[in-house]
Amino acid sequence: MSDDLENQALRELEDVPAVEVITATAVHLMSAAAVQVGLAENGYKGDLDEARKLITALAGLISASSPDLGDHHARPLRDGLRSLQLAFREASTIKDEPGQGPGEKFTGPVN
Repeated sequence: MSDDLENQALRELEDVPAVEVITATAVHLMSAAAVQVGLAENGYKGDLDEARKLITALAGLISASSPDLGDHHARPLRDGLRSLQLAFREASTIKDEPGQGPGEKFTGPVN
């Protein structure tokens, strides 16, 4: 990357509020997790091992950042996370114990 392009990229990042970076990252993790849980419209069945990693990372991000995001931004992220956790539980043939599912160490048990 040339110095001009690198400097331009840094200037652009300087102007992006943290809440936007966190939200965009969470949405990207949610999208990837949804595909791996098997929710893609193309018929892909997913990979639950990959989904577990993505959901756990998402749960950690949301749990750690929620106090700084405020309820307006955090609530839809928490709702999306919960939906993914429930979809994972439904897709899994080997059921996790309550509190042991993906991300549940951050969110508590999901029913």
